Amino acid sequence: MVLKQKEIDTWQEKLPLLKRIIDLDPVVWLNDDRRKMSVMPTMPLKMQDIKEAEQLWHRFAPFLMKAFPETNGVIESPVQKGQNLKSELDNYFSSAVDGELYLKCDNELPIAGSIKARGGIYEVLHHAESLAIDAGLITKQDNYERFASNRFKAFFKNYSIGVGSTGNLGLSIGIISAALGFSVTVYMSRDAKQWKKDLLRKKGVTVQEFAGDFSEAIYAGRLKTNENPKGYFVDDEDSKHLFLGYSVAAIRLQKQLEEQKIQIDENHPLFVYLPCGVGGSPGGITFGLKQVFGDHVHCFFVEPTHSPSVLIGLLTGEMERISVQDFGIDNHTEADGLAVGRPSRFATGISKHLLSGIYTVRDEQLFKILALLYDNEKIYVEPSAAAGIIGPWNVMHSNYLKQSNIHTENITHIAWLTGGGLVPEAEMKQFYGKGKRLIKKEGE
Repeated sequence: MVLKQKEIDTWQEKLPLLKRIIDLDPVVWLNDDRRKMSVMPTMPLKMQDIKEAEQLWHRFAPFLMKAFPETNGVIESPVQKGQNLKSELDNYFSSAVDGELYLKCDNELPIAGSIKARGGIYEVLHHAESLAIDAGLITKQDNYERFASNRFKAFFKNYSIGVGSTGNLGLSIGIISAALGFSVTVYMSRDAKQWKKDLLRKKGVTVQEFAGDFSEAIYAGRLKTNENPKGYFVDDEDSKHLFLGYSVAAIRLQKQLEEQKIQIDENHPLFVYLPCGVGGSPGGITFGLKQVFGDHVHCFFVEPTHSPSVLIGLLTGEMERISVQDFGIDNHTEADGLAVGRPSRFATGISKHLLSGIYTVRDEQLFKILALLYDNEKIYVEPSAAAGIIGPWNVMHSNYLKQSNIHTENITHIAWLTGGGLVPEAEMKQFYGKGKRLIKKEGE
């Protein structure tokens, strides 16, 4: 649906922040529905579910080692300090923020080069395991290196997998599905980059292109895939398994922080800034982090000003029942992984009580920040992955600290760098060049 102007006016009267969102102004929204863990409503998932998901990753380590030697059997990324970047941004924004800045480098995740390697690969492995166990090909006590054998590939060839994607989820689903032997089709929206389509086809994946946005691609893909009795659709708008794949990152992060002797408690809070599309990956990570760190972690999503789907869903309370297009927002952004008009029903339903807030950012800012990231830390990311970096400067100047009675000097800030590892060098240099030009123009 598309709302009539009278309906939009009514919403704006009820929610004054909505006018700024519709006007495409960057905003910071603080979540009044956030609950303390002690009074959290019953969730459809628990910590035990995360632990079981982690066990599945362990079972598949021999397969990953065999099929993708570069993984060493584990799909994980490093955490590194961004001290030079923080000093640069303190100067850039003419405002220093307290605490230390760290970068969670999911742009370096093997196989898919983005955060989608966590959820996408997990869900396909979960499906493959279920099929193989049901067929009597394997038990959970066996060596899962067998999944790399010709026998298993011949078995999976009889089954199909489909997914709708703006790009990165399609890469993770397509690459792992093809490696296992599945017949896989990725339904890609207009926002997907050509190099992503080309890479998938090179891996033996069928790519179906759509002139519409993510919602149209996922709708068409769901219908087509489900026509096949042996078809399985990875549903980014409503998937428990994608969500769990992402949530395991919290257990891994806890260990990494302990190894770096970074303390997280009431007096040493953790602030995490997560780029957000449909809401599955940041939602899953937020769920995991809250299970691990409780009230000592504060999670913020970030969306493009032209694609604030989760923000509008949570602000209005309409969740997935409403889209950005209903309010006349075009959903056109250079941050292709975040170009989503309607949020995930499953993920947003969980995030609404866990999330501390959401801020939005203009595309031009993303290019400038990714250029500063490379200049100061020698890290290349795609535009969407730069979205979390400015979180500290947005959130620290909001009313959140006062509302939450937080001491700022001991904060650990983590910006989640969600993708860019597979971006061709020529395209990455174009991103960087654009960012440098925008910075130069800003200074004139």
